[in-house]
Amino acid sequence: MKKVNTSPISGMQELLPEDQATFDSLKTKILNTYKKHGFLSIETPIIDRTEILLAKAGGDTEKQIYKVVKTAEAEDSADQALRFDHTVPLARYVIEHENELQFPFKVTQIGRNYRGERAQKGRFREFYQCDVDIIGRGKLEIAYDADVISTLLKAFETFELETPVLARINNRKIIAGLLNALNLNNQTAEIMNVIDHAEKVTPEQTKQSLEELGIDERNVKKIIAFTNLHGERSFVIKELNNLEITDETYQEGVTELDQILYLLESMELKDQIEADMKIVRGLDYYTGTVFEFILPEHKNIGSVCGGGRYENLTGYFSDKSFPGVGGSIGLTRLFYILNEKGLLKSEKDNLLDYAVIPVSEHEYDEALNVAEKLRDKNYNTTVILTDKKLGQKLDHASKLARNGIVIGEEEVNSKILKAKSFETGESNEINIEVVSNPEDFWGDQI
Repeated sequence: MKKVNTSPISGMQELLPEDQATFDSLKTKILNTYKKHGFLSIETPIIDRTEILLAKAGGDTEKQIYKVVKTAEAEDSADQALRFDHTVPLARYVIEHENELQFPFKVTQIGRNYRGERAQKGRFREFYQCDVDIIGRGKLEIAYDADVISTLLKAFETFELETPVLARINNRKIIAGLLNALNLNNQTAEIMNVIDHAEKVTPEQTKQSLEELGIDERNVKKIIAFTNLHGERSFVIKELNNLEITDETYQEGVTELDQILYLLESMELKDQIEADMKIVRGLDYYTGTVFEFILPEHKNIGSVCGGGRYENLTGYFSDKSFPGVGGSIGLTRLFYILNEKGLLKSEKDNLLDYAVIPVSEHEYDEALNVAEKLRDKNYNTTVILTDKKLGQKLDHASKLARNGIVIGEEEVNSKILKAKSFETGESNEINIEVVSNPEDFWGDQI
């Protein structure tokens, strides 16, 4: 009987070693992809001042934030909280270290964030986010938006999913310009909120939500027809231009969207992108490009990645302009969903390369010595140091490693070792002293 409740707090992920290995493998693949594309890695503190974290917050963020309770001896009297994303702490970081950074600053942050929202299936309160951002000083060329999107697409390629993700891309200037042309610019935030939730409700509910904002039937039809527009670059850009909207913001958004889609097509990513007027993103700090990734064969999962451009995220901290563009993979939720649907390759066989099994305590020293030599050759190795029977040790070892090496009195005296594959049952003689290539197991001596 448990003396206390040892289950994790609701909304916190806790994995068994096999699943943790798969999770860690995905995290490593993402980070390696980001680095390959020129993004530098940093970490910002998990705890920050509440006024910093809420600088650009909107909606229910303040209700969801985890406040930090400090002891009376704490030196800093400012209210503090756990960060809920990487973007706002990055804005503070850029202002603090402006003189030491090279701009445009290409940066990645991978770490845990916290939101006190209601925990539900696939939704967590503690979660890993894998961010990439590019920050400019004074200005940031629109081509960097394509750089971020292509990097994130390449990260998903490393997951080896059967169907590639699809990047749905838009520009908030387009919808803002449209609403301005319809004399609805004073309701832009409310209308964008309706559009952002359109795929979660029925078309009738979307129509009703727009009507409840006091929008006349003619404009409701125009907005709904506009948001249903999606497809490849040539088609969507043509349709947007055919609307003959002369609003300057609208035209600027269409031009930027066209340029980004063109650049992505030039990187041979045409089959993984589309323009989609339903994508507006809920956070109010996005000012231009916005995007979300989905798995086309599993649309019910929803977005598996998102981001966009922000022109004035640092405005709360400084009078200087630091425009940026970024995106984030919510790894905890993504892992949970993909793993549940059996879409991920298990890393079980890669937990350990070897388990060294001494027959008795008399062989402990030899077993430990052999294990160190294997580790020196880049093999992940453990030693089974229990006092159980040999059969029980082997059963235990087979659950931890791909291969086992038994060391008894005979092996100690002869210095001849055999490695057994737990998967095939095949055994091979090995010479630890001449292990040369950690990728080779069977064939040449190891």
